[in-house]
Amino acid sequence: FQSAMFDHDTMIVSYDPERGEPRGSRPRSADPRALGKGDCIDCGLCVQVCPTGIDIRQGLQYACIGCAACVDVCDGVMDKMSYPKGLIRFATQNGLAQRLDPRQTLRRVLRPRVLIYTAVLLLICAAFVTSLTLRSPFRVDVVRDRGTLARMVGEGMIENVYRLQVMNATESVQRYRVTVQGLDGATVASRPHFEVGPAEARWLPVSVQIGPEAASHLGAGAHPVVFSIERLDDGDEPARVQEKSTFVVPR
Repeated sequence: FQSAMFDHDTMIVSYDPERGEPRGSRPRSADPRALGKGDCIDCGLCVQVCPTGIDIRQGLQYACIGCAACVDVCDGVMDKMSYPKGLIRFATQNGLAQRLDPRQTLRRVLRPRVLIYTAVLLLICAAFVTSLTLRSPFRVDVVRDRGTLARMVGEGMIENVYRLQVMNATESVQRYRVTVQGLDGATVASRPHFEVGPAEARWLPVSVQIGPEAASHLGAGAHPVVFSIERLDDGDEPARVQEKSTFVVPR
C-alpha cells in the first residue's frame, strides 16, 4: 500500500547531496568552499540518532520511519557551524533534483492524486465513526442443543433446548430478558432474566416449551421461532435483538 501511494513528489526526509557533498571535517572558521567540501562535516550524528540505524545520506530507504530525528540533530550541527539549516529536511525527490523552492514543492504535493486519496480516507473515517455510533450495544447468537433436538417433559409438554451466546459490548453490567415469538403457546421455561458483565460474552441454556394441543396443531417437523432479547437497564436507551431458529416437534 505504501509503495502504491509513493511517487517522486511525496514529501520524505531527504539529504541534499548537492549541498552536502563532498563530506569532510573542518574547523569552524574554515570556508568549506575554499576547501572544496560541502556543508556535511561527516560527524555521523544523523546515523547515531536514527532509531532504525540507517544513514539518510545514502538516499531513500524503506526503513526510514520519518521521525525527523536526523533533521533536528543536523540543524543543531549547522547552527554550531554557522551554516544554513536544512541540509537534511523534509523534501521531495523532484524538489531536490529540480531545486524547487518551498512554494513550488507544496504546489506539486497538493496534486489531484493526493486530494483524491484524502477524500477517500475521510470517507473511510466517516464510515468507521458511523458504524461505531450505530452499532448494537449487544449481540446474540442462538445455537440448538446438539444433544437433544426435542423431548417430552411433564404434562405432555414438548421442550427444545437452545444455547444463547450474549455478547455485551458496553462497559457496564447489563440485564436482559429473553422471550420467544412466532409459535402460539410457546414459553421460555428456563429463567428469562439474566445479567452479562461488561465486555463479556456469556453462554446461557434456554428451554422453550409448548403444550400438547399446540404441538398437535403444529404437527411434526421443524417450525420457525424467533428469540427476542431485550435490554432492561433503565439508564440506557432501550435495545432489542431478534434471532431466528427452529422448534422441532417430534413424531
